[in-house]
Amino acid sequence: MQRDSYVYLVANKYNNVLYVGVTNDLIRRIYEHKHKITKGFTQKYNVDRLVYYEVTPDIVVAIEREKQIKGWSRHKKNALVQAMNPDWNDLYDSLC
Repeated sequence: MQRDSYVYLVANKYNNVLYVGVTNDLIRRIYEHKHKITKGFTQKYNVDRLVYYEVTPDIVVAIEREKQIKGWSRHKKNALVQAMNPDWNDLYDSLC
């Protein structure tokens, strides 16, 4: 059985740091970011607000999309978030 995969962007509270990730369980992964469960970039820079996500039925497509977005300029990433979430709200609670 194939499960959905997600490409997501999380930001810090000032929206000046962005992280692009991919997962097959978005709620679990954002929970991990919020509770600083895994050491790394998001813990160091307090990046824990889900501001954008995409759903795809294929993990390979999700990984390719993640790489594509990571290669973009900050301006282009901001525009992506603005199109879905103009107020840069934390979307995590809307998932639960």
